Amino acid sequence: MVSDGIVQYVSCGVLWLGLAVKGPDLIRHWRDPILRVICAVMALAGLCFAFGSPPTVGAINRISGIPNLAAPLTYAVITAYSATSLVLIVYWKGGPDVSRIARRLMTCYGGVLVGIALLFALGDAPVERRTDFDTYYATTPFTAEMIVLYLLAHLTAVTTTALWSLRWARQVRGWLRTGLITLGVGTALGAGYSVSKLTAVVAWWCGVDWSAISTNVSPGLAGLGALLTVVGILIPWAGPGVMAWLVSWRTYRRLAPLERALETVLTDRNLRLPRPWPSSAAALLIWRQTSINNALGYVDVLLDADLFARVHDTTFAATGDSEQAQAEAWAAAIATFVREVHATGLPTTPGGLRPVAPAPDAAALVRIARVLALADAAPPARPHQGSPSRDTV
Repeated sequence: MVSDGIVQYVSCGVLWLGLAVKGPDLIRHWRDPILRVICAVMALAGLCFAFGSPPTVGAINRISGIPNLAAPLTYAVITAYSATSLVLIVYWKGGPDVSRIARRLMTCYGGVLVGIALLFALGDAPVERRTDFDTYYATTPFTAEMIVLYLLAHLTAVTTTALWSLRWARQVRGWLRTGLITLGVGTALGAGYSVSKLTAVVAWWCGVDWSAISTNVSPGLAGLGALLTVVGILIPWAGPGVMAWLVSWRTYRRLAPLERALETVLTDRNLRLPRPWPSSAAALLIWRQTSINNALGYVDVLLDADLFARVHDTTFAATGDSEQAQAEAWAAAIATFVREVHATGLPTTPGGLRPVAPAPDAAALVRIARVLALADAAPPARPHQGSPSRDTV
């Protein structure tokens, strides 16, 4: 029981952490209905986890002094969460009647919430039941109707959301398609929650005790369904940003060999800008690219132009790839220059000389860094066995 509570509280905390991240956007764009609904879904999903935890159920009942008050509160949160997910699909889909349809759905499910409250007040549930309330009171007047009402309302909302999401996913592409499929799977699992609960209730009406389905199977379906639903909602919003972060971070890491090769120039000539703080992946990438460009702007007139031309022509003749030939030529000229700097020191940039080639763009910098990384990783060449080395000549 305690472990279940911990898992549910952690899930609630993760969802509310995501809500906190979206909070500034919500404050700035309060009039955006889609943003409001997204935040409402995340908040209600977190409440579903928190209210469904047995420790929370016991605390609500104890503090209120009303046995099983946590039950209608939990049912109300679950119903509101499922209805809000359905409203979000309506707003995502758009159309001329989107506002009217959303208002009708909210009005309808508002009536369901009122019905849950009235039926609980009319019913009699004096014995606290933290985990099997649905089956224990499945035959109690008014309380049983309350249970069936919330389960049918939840099942209708999540089934409709799943069907609309999966049907719409066939018509779109990209992140929206991925989000809709994930949302559809999540709400389908949510439907499994209602079906398993209803199965246990109907079995109790028939005199069969299937309460284990309600207490053991339903919570897992509800938890996984809510998690996938929220993930599906967040994918279209967060997916492009996460991918941009990954691309920026990967490019930043891939440029490291080129920056290391130019370290002496950057340090001795104080060409590296201060490291940005706080540092996002995009800011770090710009910082590293700027440092590399500053160093190349200093050394491009000092590189061996003949070596650059020879390597370029040889590589191009072998591969027919002009971009690879440029990368190999830059890498060879830079590596040779660095070795000479370590041997003789850094020269002063003379005036009147022309660079060996136009400054490489961002993609070319990555190719140059890759050539340098491969050269660093290659084992040192050994003299051919049986032939004298240069040192013995």
